[in-house]
Amino acid sequence: MSQKSRPKEEFKTKHNVFDGFTNRTLYKLIAQGHFEGLESPISIGKESNVFSAVKKDGTRVMVKIYRLETCDFNRMYDYIKDDPRFLNLKKGKRNIIFSWVQREYRNLLKARQANVSVPTPIAFSNNVMVLEFIGDNGIFAPKLKDKIPENPREFFEKIVANMKRLHKAGLVHADLSAFNILNCNESPVFIDFSQCTTLESSRAYEYIGRDVRNICNFFKKAGLKADEASIKKQITGQ
Repeated sequence: MSQKSRPKEEFKTKHNVFDGFTNRTLYKLIAQGHFEGLESPISIGKESNVFSAVKKDGTRVMVKIYRLETCDFNRMYDYIKDDPRFLNLKKGKRNIIFSWVQREYRNLLKARQANVSVPTPIAFSNNVMVLEFIGDNGIFAPKLKDKIPENPREFFEKIVANMKRLHKAGLVHADLSAFNILNCNESPVFIDFSQCTTLESSRAYEYIGRDVRNICNFFKKAGLKADEASIKKQITGQ
């Protein structure tokens, strides 16, 4: 897509994203005033694409679009079926994708309310979600994997503090790694909350262990001593 936003043009089918249904959903969100049009892609993932978008006042938001045709909805269902908030979910590609988006929105909202450093969720509809833009001067904040903090120990401690707050709110990220943490002016911002689930999930503590392992392994490579058992106890109190 060009750098110029396109509020009135038909979005082109690209990266298997802009089918007719998604276009109509985007126009609905534009009509509601959430943004004027999309700019360039921020990231292209396995199941979703994230774009920057411009608002009327010139500020930016992020628009996350889950691809309807190429999403691995069976994998999504395996995660969401164990979430007590979605026990009545009927299996079907669009039902699962729409519930997945709603789940990520709710997770972000709850994390934000618990003072976890995450993008503020603004709105969602069907397979599209609008989020706070994280970055400065129109430049999206880099992922942790791409920008090692100047003070790794301080950054690591901020991550652990955020994980502790998330746990206190009754949630576990379940996909936390250097790929899903932004380095925004030397402070972590957690992103990609679609796999996040409640502590009521039978696999919650498995996910916590995996998140802790991912973060500890990354910072060990940066030269820090990070004991997984100790960090897990800090987060869970157990």
